[in-house]
Amino acid sequence: MNGTGEIVNAQATESSLLFEPWRLGRIELANRVVMAPMTRNRADRAGVLPDSAVTYYQQRAGAGLIVSEAAQPSAAGQGYPGTPGVHDDRQEAQWAKVTDAVHASGGKIFCQLMHTGRMSHESFMPPGAKVVAPSPIRAEIEVETIDRVMVPAPVPTELDQDGIDGIIRDFADASERAVRAGMDGVEIHGANGYLPHQFLSPGTNHRTDAYGGSPEARSLFVVELLRAVCDRIGHDRVGLRISPGGQFNDMADKGNDETYLSLIDQIDELRIAYLHTLRRRSTPLHEQLRGRWSTTYMLNTGFHGPSEREDLEPLLEAGQADLVSVGRLFISNPDLLERWRHGIERVEWDESTFYTGGDTGYIDYPAVQH
Repeated sequence: MNGTGEIVNAQATESSLLFEPWRLGRIELANRVVMAPMTRNRADRAGVLPDSAVTYYQQRAGAGLIVSEAAQPSAAGQGYPGTPGVHDDRQEAQWAKVTDAVHASGGKIFCQLMHTGRMSHESFMPPGAKVVAPSPIRAEIEVETIDRVMVPAPVPTELDQDGIDGIIRDFADASERAVRAGMDGVEIHGANGYLPHQFLSPGTNHRTDAYGGSPEARSLFVVELLRAVCDRIGHDRVGLRISPGGQFNDMADKGNDETYLSLIDQIDELRIAYLHTLRRRSTPLHEQLRGRWSTTYMLNTGFHGPSEREDLEPLLEAGQADLVSVGRLFISNPDLLERWRHGIERVEWDESTFYTGGDTGYIDYPAVQH
């Protein structure tokens, strides 16, 4: 391959489960490789994506499914500068341009919905709103303000029942907006230390009411949220992402397997489109979850080395997953599937441009020229 992405003596290597189609809920995926959700911080202060986001997502429509960057379901759900929303008309209209472009290129796209909970800061809050969490336990890390200044995380306000009910409505409303904007579905972000994960973990959930104190109770918020979203847009348009044992964002979730097993037992009957989990190499929990789950099971391994395709194929061949999700490789290789199909060298990403805004490192990576 030369510097412009032109094929140079490439050999086709298409015999792989990665390139087989897959039925996901009500849609057909062209292959079994998913572009994982990745925050890019390109939205304006109103949570509206730039026009270049249309190009960014359209360039990557060769993935079997795109899961969008995380979008807040309400103004109070935001926790990072530059993240998009899906809770007002301007945001919805821009997402509609994105989905039209992805579909025009033959792709499918789900919108990831994320409420940051205690990982936010007062500077993001609209009038009358507060940083909230299951329990008033401060994260022992710094968070970013709306002006991109790092400060100690605040002590969050413990959610009462009205607050819980309101956030669940916000997710359902945002899901409806996403589908109205043309999204094929939504993924609820229950991982990486954000609000649903905060309910799931005993380290951040010290409640003694119906939402805490046991694996079943810690799961209840996520169960109720999923039911509300399924009721609004249909169960086969809903996915859930989890990170059992995750430590990101000052989470203490190790040894919490029983909560995730209880969660899966409670939500499997909902028959949502998929479960998306971060693979843990230290325990067989992901295999237990796989064994209890009756619809599509998606794994994100975090692999991004020189043999990433060879790392992923065995997961499908062994039945450990139905779909595999890939993150950063799609940033610098918008045509990743084409490169894998034809054995073409991939382009390295520039991490310094991941979150800087603008088009550099966003829509200017080369695609293969046939």
